[in-house]
Amino acid sequence: MTEPIVVVGAALLDDGRLLAARRSAPPELAGRWELPGGKVESGETPEAALVRELREELGVQTEAMERVPGEWPLRSPYVLWVWTARLLPGSPAPKPLQDHDELRWLTPAELWNVEWLDQDVPAVQEIEGRMGRA
Repeated sequence: MTEPIVVVGAALLDDGRLLAARRSAPPELAGRWELPGGKVESGETPEAALVRELREELGVQTEAMERVPGEWPLRSPYVLWVWTARLLPGSPAPKPLQDHDELRWLTPAELWNVEWLDQDVPAVQEIEGRMGRA
């Protein structure tokens, strides 16, 4: 059995809101929403991958905070791990640069107003519970 490849997702929180990113590619995922992120590269920690992916995909400077409990299967051999993250002071506002065509900041009441990718739903449910305590 091969080792799973970790994909990191960011629960990017700011002012009590969660950032959702709408996929523009590949076609089977286009139009659905996800937590931004990407694959952990060889020799990279998941936290470093998260910061790098958010810089590449959204043009923002962030800090990984804490891992959200759980691991969610993606297409084999990938698994999704999620961290909460925050924008660093002075970071520009996020904008879609790769793989996304729209970003939306969602309040806890708005979390389910977008159609999340199936694999992101359990992570968003976990984050929803935390947002009420934030």
